[in-house]
Amino acid sequence: MLRLVIPKGSLEEQTLALLEAADLRVRRGSSRDYHGRIQDDRIERVSLMRPQEIPRYVQEEFFDLGITGRDWVVETGADVEVLASLEYAKSGAGIVRVVLAVPVDNPADRAEDLTPGTRISTEYPNLTAAHFERLGIPVRVFPSYGATEAKVPDIVDAIVDVSETGTTLRAHGMKVIATLLESKVLLIAGRMAAADPEKRRAMDDITTLLLGALRAQGRVLIKLNVSEESLKEVLEVLPAMKAPTVSPLADEGNYAIETVVEKAYVNTLIPLLKAHGASDILELPISKIVP
Repeated sequence: MLRLVIPKGSLEEQTLALLEAADLRVRRGSSRDYHGRIQDDRIERVSLMRPQEIPRYVQEEFFDLGITGRDWVVETGADVEVLASLEYAKSGAGIVRVVLAVPVDNPADRAEDLTPGTRISTEYPNLTAAHFERLGIPVRVFPSYGATEAKVPDIVDAIVDVSETGTTLRAHGMKVIATLLESKVLLIAGRMAAADPEKRRAMDDITTLLLGALRAQGRVLIKLNVSEESLKEVLEVLPAMKAPTVSPLADEGNYAIETVVEKAYVNTLIPLLKAHGASDILELPISKIVP
């Protein structure tokens, strides 16, 4: 039913992992294949394309559904419907920045400090041109197709590029002086496909599965038993997404408790619960959380 396109390249591995966690595993003949399939009647076929191309292909209805970065939706100006923001990226933070950078010896500290005629190399020529047009500064924008930072200073004076921590730019003797855009990974749909009732139901199902898998990342289910005497004390130290589930046991005067907690805190939480009277503590993995 749905034709899905996902990004090839830096986001490929994480996207495939997310789909598998959502029980939508992509099966391909090899890791080099550009097409695959998912054993789910809601998805007719899957293709892998460069993220730069995905917004336009979805707009043109070559695909019904796509995963790409907000940066490429903005850069291409594609008219698509955003179904969800998918909180993941190479760093795990879910956000990358499109930044303006200049050599460290450049006196500019802001985009507004650049002189008219400044030469800028970037994979985002439309986004860059629009930003400086808003500032009223005429600049020369040169499209880049890789190794953008290597073009400074012989070819250009500044670059606009993606950065997560700024480490790579600093290693090349550059400093960030402005952020043009903060970009998240988006689940997008073609307007016509999203307006089709049957396809829309399938899209909503896929969105639920993906977001459920994302919410479960880094979380575990904790189950434990506690006596009535220690119940209040344990509940005071036990975190929960909303509130722990407390159920009386057949053994009168004892309770079973379960709650979802951050995996990062389990190493300190379990000894703490034990010290406050909890017993029979279980830590269980979670595959999805659907509110």
